[in-house]
Amino acid sequence: MQEDIKKALETLNAGGVILYPTDTIWGIGCDATNEKAIEKIYKIKQRSDQKNMLVLLDNPGKIPSYIKEMPEIAWDLIELSEKPLTIIYSGAKNLAKNLIAQDGSIGIRITNESFTQKLLQRFKKPIVSTSANISGSSSPSGFFDIDQRIIESVDYVVGWRQNDLSQTQPSSIIKLGTNGEINIIRK
Repeated sequence: MQEDIKKALETLNAGGVILYPTDTIWGIGCDATNEKAIEKIYKIKQRSDQKNMLVLLDNPGKIPSYIKEMPEIAWDLIELSEKPLTIIYSGAKNLAKNLIAQDGSIGIRITNESFTQKLLQRFKKPIVSTSANISGSSSPSGFFDIDQRIIESVDYVVGWRQNDLSQTQPSSIIKLGTNGEINIIRK
């Protein structure tokens, strides 16, 4: 794992794109503050830049660095969630402009997966996480389900957990309003 973290860090710091395991499905990621790297992901996925992507963080205490106001209910939702949870917050800040949705929001998930936790701790910035598929195709449930075009398009493919055959699922997604209202996007 350490060698993968080292090479993934080198790639992220150079503005590259990685293919990596997350706490949900395999993802394509880059530095969430680097607009050119984010453009690469949209191109790899053959996806409109109007479709939103989320970011991963390793610690809920870092969320206020990337949104203008942290709704109180978010702390409870993160703490009590039994499965990976992506929360869409209003007022995104300190992220690449082409990552922030037109309404100014951003999806953030706190990862509990060992590789991404360690990578984020060392990188010290959020990492984009979007499913490792061509836009419109189904999300891969494991590494061996990833389209070869994706594998060939990224700058670094993480070896960690490639042989893990356990079934994975995307995260739940909710959107929080500034007044604490909750909108469930995906259970």
